[in-house]
Amino acid sequence: MPGVELITEGIADGTIDTVVLAFPDMHGRPVGKRVTPDFFMARVAERGIEVCDYLLAVDVDMTPLPGYRFAAWDTGYGDMVVHPDFATARRIPWLPGTAVVIGDLTDAAGTPVEVSPRQILRHQIARAAERGFHVLSATELEFFLFRDTYEEAHEKGWRDLTPHTSTTLDYQLLQTSREEHILRRIRNEMCQADIPVEFSKGEAGRGQHEVNVTYADALRTSDRHLVFKNGIKEIAAQEGLAATFMAKWTMNDVGSSCHVHNSLWDIKTDEPLMPDPKHPSGLSKIGRRFLAGQLHAARQLAWCAAPTVNSYRRYVPGSWAPTAVVWGEDNRTCGFRVVGHGAGRRVESRVPGADVNPYLVVAACIAAGLYGIDHELTLEDPYARNAYEATDVLRIPSTLVEAIDELRNSKVAAEAFGPEVHHHLLNTAQQEWEASNRHVSDWELARNFERI
Repeated sequence: MPGVELITEGIADGTIDTVVLAFPDMHGRPVGKRVTPDFFMARVAERGIEVCDYLLAVDVDMTPLPGYRFAAWDTGYGDMVVHPDFATARRIPWLPGTAVVIGDLTDAAGTPVEVSPRQILRHQIARAAERGFHVLSATELEFFLFRDTYEEAHEKGWRDLTPHTSTTLDYQLLQTSREEHILRRIRNEMCQADIPVEFSKGEAGRGQHEVNVTYADALRTSDRHLVFKNGIKEIAAQEGLAATFMAKWTMNDVGSSCHVHNSLWDIKTDEPLMPDPKHPSGLSKIGRRFLAGQLHAARQLAWCAAPTVNSYRRYVPGSWAPTAVVWGEDNRTCGFRVVGHGAGRRVESRVPGADVNPYLVVAACIAAGLYGIDHELTLEDPYARNAYEATDVLRIPSTLVEAIDELRNSKVAAEAFGPEVHHHLLNTAQQEWEASNRHVSDWELARNFERI
């Protein structure tokens, strides 16, 4: 197995002295342990390593949350086992002597933890395979870069931060040259980490960038996303800067998206199943139903694309973030676009923000698309005008509360995920909302302290 050889050869020649065994938490962050070479080879490579099951039942501050069936104080917060998936093994150039392996979670008896994000995605991939489909995916991450360090941002209360450039960078080469020493590191070192970057470009915000990674199968794309996003933060910190993947860090600028592309291929012949050049949509019957399912479930599964209170700040008309549940032929005002030609014909969801958990959002896209195929949904006509101004279309939920209600009553989630996963996702969403209600915002103070 190539991944095993990468680790064993690196340990043998002394170029690897630390092995990171990681897995994604509910917030799309890598968590795990750093393991010494001897212990990794003697124990962890074959048997995995134990971690506390509370890691799938905490908020971003690592506070244990109530309401979960999977893990709670009443159950004692026991152990899970992380088993390395050596297909994910890679060296991390920006961390000397370090390799990372992403793992799958089981209980002590070896039963997969079905509420873990990687297993949630694996289940949807398996459902697609049962129907003869192989899913290819890509995620397009945007982020803002700041001159402040993370420590300085904390000391400032995350206010009055200085974007790395004071002008909009969208496709601009002169302005992005000022940040090229950072972006060059990101491009080159990601490629060295076996994360194939295609290009970087300035985005529509001050200090905002997009770095695109080549598409792959759905699980590999999500694994790359996990390492890629964390790596950008690590590289920025090494340069005395900060990067944020908040969906909307300020209402004075655009938000950061994570457009998600998906296409279906024949699992036996590897032939593309999406295109049909003879149909006006350019999509086959399978492709049309796959897209129809995503439109049908867009509101029901919105939380998978917008998991935080902040996520919904991004949905501002005319801001490049979609608000309408419609599709268009290369129409950026729509929630969904059909793009690409020939074998590359695919569906792009413009709904997700950069704060998504890649495993959950890709799983949701697949689940929705399969629902459309299974239920033979009919694709509506494309929207050809400015969808922000449409008066007769459904809208993406505008608040976390609205998204929670949709998820709670979702027939798509119940059918695709099963009761335990559905409950786990719903409680994660509810706990985020309840946490937000325990805080008074600066806006509330400024608006009401004297005047109310």
